[in-house]
Amino acid sequence: MSARDLAWLTARPIAHRGLHDFARGIVENSVGAAQAAVAAGYAIECDVQATRDGDLVVFHDESLERLTRRRGKVANFDAAALAAITLAGARETIPTFEAFLAAIDGRTPLVVELKSNFDNDLLPARRVAELLSRYRGPVVVESFDPAPIAFLRADAQALGVAHIPLGMVGEATYDDPYWAMLSTSQRSEMTHFLHYPKTRPDFLSWNAANLPHAIPFLAREGLRIPVTAWTVRSVAQAEAARRWADQIVFEGFPPPG
Repeated sequence: MSARDLAWLTARPIAHRGLHDFARGIVENSVGAAQAAVAAGYAIECDVQATRDGDLVVFHDESLERLTRRRGKVANFDAAALAAITLAGARETIPTFEAFLAAIDGRTPLVVELKSNFDNDLLPARRVAELLSRYRGPVVVESFDPAPIAFLRADAQALGVAHIPLGMVGEATYDDPYWAMLSTSQRSEMTHFLHYPKTRPDFLSWNAANLPHAIPFLAREGLRIPVTAWTVRSVAQAEAARRWADQIVFEGFPPPG
């Protein structure tokens, strides 16, 4: 896939987890944050993760504590139970992915980041495909984990998502304690992009703090696939990132352009 095919992905800044503003009661990854992004003319990035009963909700954290008044891991709740939990500081509840898609309804480009436990569980990717196969709107799927992207790439036709671009999210190293769940081989595969023959991403989303870097540079200049930069939080950072990326994933400030 060429960069021209994905011109819509890089045409406008991408609001990280929607256009959220906690002070105004608009919480990240909520339907309200998505609607605010649509109204402002931005694309939307959102996080999806699996529930206990095999469905998907739009929520970033592994646990509920930061964004709700409940405790526990998202994966230990059924989707209906999560959809009844109110987001802190808001009147909204945690949206299911199906409800989130219905609310956006193709009105702006959507970047779906599939969260993963890096345990080769492909059921969440299968559910993403099930929902997106009947979604009518500009959408891409990305993940840090090569396994679900490789699965969607290999089985795209059978899953009904051959028309949906697939991307990898990446950064320079995976030595931070956040990545403690990775095996040595997974860490090496991700650091050196050794998964490329299986994932063959149509685009990259790269940590803005790690630009410039050889992998996104070669992807953009050699493979001619677009690169987005996350998460940009200032005008200065946006200007620096745009030297090396085609678009920014931003939060906390109105991006120029």
